Amino acid sequence: MTTKHIALTLGLALLTGCSAVKKSTIRPDYAQVDQQRVKRLVVVTQPLPDGQQAVGELWSLIARQYVNQNRDFLVKENVATPDPLDDAGVQALCVEGIEGVLWLHPQVKRTKDGAEAAVHARLVRCGDGEDVWSAEAGGSWSSRDDKFRERTDQYVSQLGPTVEPYVVPSYKLLMATLSTLPNPKLTEQDIDEKIELGE
Repeated sequence: MTTKHIALTLGLALLTGCSAVKKSTIRPDYAQVDQQRVKRLVVVTQPLPDGQQAVGELWSLIARQYVNQNRDFLVKENVATPDPLDDAGVQALCVEGIEGVLWLHPQVKRTKDGAEAAVHARLVRCGDGEDVWSAEAGGSWSSRDDKFRERTDQYVSQLGPTVEPYVVPSYKLLMATLSTLPNPKLTEQDIDEKIELGE
């Protein structure tokens, strides 16, 4: 059994009752290895949620903004692609200045008044392709929530009207999932760089 598989099987059960998050795993050597090294990320959504490019871009943008605002990572880029990703494809996203890939693998289906959504999320370390963190989550949410009205309008103006019914379910799922990410240790230089991201 590889280190990756051992890390994946050492899932941390979240004691949050009916939480959308079913499983969350962090490498046992995270504090010794990745906490210092894996800080600058690219987010990729693949496959496209409900087969729609705009919804894939919505997922990656939500993830980028949420992680930059609520975790200590520096998310530099966000992409969405219909093309299957393998280890080589993930490594191709590891351009200069990128230390990890946050890969969102969604399953999304519209319902009468919202969407059923699930995600398998992985933080993949550049260099050797090992998983640093992973999580699985899912649930069903209405597309209507007054608390998300302004946010929904912003994403619609940015990505088009087709994303509107997906904003609230996608945001609630990703917020729950990405809140289980660990936090890297930032240097003063990292902090200045994060401030410059302005998200």
